Amino acid sequence: MNKISLMLLLLLVIAACKEKKIAINSKKAMPVGKSLNEKPNIILILADDLGKGLLSKNGQEIITTPNIDKLAEEGICFSNAYTNMLCAPSRASLITGIHDSHANKFDITSGGLYKKISAKTATLSEIEESINSVLKPIGEDEVFLGTVAQEAGYKTGQIGKLEWGFSATDAQMKRHGWDYYYGYLDHARAHGFYPPYLFENGKQVNIAGNLLPNSGKSKEPETPEAYRERHDMTGKKVYSQNLFMEKAFQFITENKDAPFFLYFPTQLPHGPVSIPEVHADFINDDRLTPIEKEYASMVKMLDDNVGQIMQKLKDEGIAENTIVIFASDNGHEIYYGQEGRVLKPYTNIKTGQRFDNLERKYYSDLAGDVFDGNDGQAGMKRSNLQGGITTPLIFNWPNKIKPGTTSDRLIANYDMLATIAEITGFNKPLNIDGISYYNELFGGETKTHEYVVYSSYSGPTLITNDGWKIRAILNKNVFEIYYLPDDYREENELSKQYPEKLKELKEKLLKACDGDFNNGLYSSKNSEIRIK
Repeated sequence: MNKISLMLLLLLVIAACKEKKIAINSKKAMPVGKSLNEKPNIILILADDLGKGLLSKNGQEIITTPNIDKLAEEGICFSNAYTNMLCAPSRASLITGIHDSHANKFDITSGGLYKKISAKTATLSEIEESINSVLKPIGEDEVFLGTVAQEAGYKTGQIGKLEWGFSATDAQMKRHGWDYYYGYLDHARAHGFYPPYLFENGKQVNIAGNLLPNSGKSKEPETPEAYRERHDMTGKKVYSQNLFMEKAFQFITENKDAPFFLYFPTQLPHGPVSIPEVHADFINDDRLTPIEKEYASMVKMLDDNVGQIMQKLKDEGIAENTIVIFASDNGHEIYYGQEGRVLKPYTNIKTGQRFDNLERKYYSDLAGDVFDGNDGQAGMKRSNLQGGITTPLIFNWPNKIKPGTTSDRLIANYDMLATIAEITGFNKPLNIDGISYYNELFGGETKTHEYVVYSSYSGPTLITNDGWKIRAILNKNVFEIYYLPDDYREENELSKQYPEKLKELKEKLLKACDGDFNNGLYSSKNSEIRIK
């Protein structure tokens, strides 16, 4: 073949690549669509307080979760995924791509503000004005989870336990990139499942038959009185999760012909426990108390809903062009405390001593948790132990992601924004802490974190890419280190054995906290904006 022929052949190959717009930044790169209609739809399902141990694929012996398990069997499961220890900072990190241990804190507003509508002490507009007046202005160049998809041509929607802080506003929802939203604007009201009203695109929507100002929030711990109150259905007609599923189906149907991004932060299985009926799987299960059966039914409903969403995608003919992501906001929490069974505050059921998560760490077998919701790890929600900050993370994309894949790549929940940005084709610079792991979905090479960092009620924690962890208990001036690959339960503290490693990790942690460990100390006093 002469030089002219070779040159013509090369030009033809280049032209073909441009026509197909082939991505060439990974070993197993995926083709990028030529038009908006060829971009994948995205559904992000965010469970609430769902620990890793509640999934049957992780060894859960009482509750079966076949639909969530199937997402992993047909997609990729990330075994080394981290998140914040509490819902408000977790959702802020997810939405901004920024970790929560910086000097410049998130504006996390106090909860309960929207209860004033039921009490008739404030109007919707007055509540919104009081919240918006104390928030820092949002810069024009700031982007959010919804923004990146919206600016890439996606129709965006958020349904369920709506974001930001503990009280959000219509102005925030729109600025964060949501074309449509429906659900709670107040996390305190979202602790009940029978709301007298929800919010849809800035308007209050009254729910007929739901008459209780507290949204039907039930009492803890379990007592005969609490049981009777929970089962008294007066003023509790419509279960919020059923409303959210209806709206999710409607959003999918209305936007099936163009790319959409649906963010679905469900209340399930956050408590206090509330469920319309006990699932058939648990009615005759003698291992469980009545309230444990109801809690298990909440997890089961979540799994059923995942299956229903997957079936909806098939019915609409868009399953193969839709990425479904399943995650949780933080680790496990117990909402089924009962004398003689499992106690809150968390207590060693055998010795009667309370866990302090330092000398006496929480473990399910010591606490009496029949579900082992934290998958055998130390700690729970609100803790910087592994049980509070490791969560499920699954991506499912038929015929694109190799079925049954597992990745141990170090993942932070604040990586989600960068990953969604790459999926949608958002191409502006991102000034965030998160890193996209898009190519990891297909076995390609990706940049990884040197470490991830999170705040907690006792102080910050940092986990390195090679498995070292440092956690702070600032009020006792304690810094512990662990090597997680050999110590899943955080039972072997190594600071005395490896003083140089302790020094190195403390330096990294201090740098991550912008020079002050207290930036990684979360408390309602220094982290939440109180609004009258």
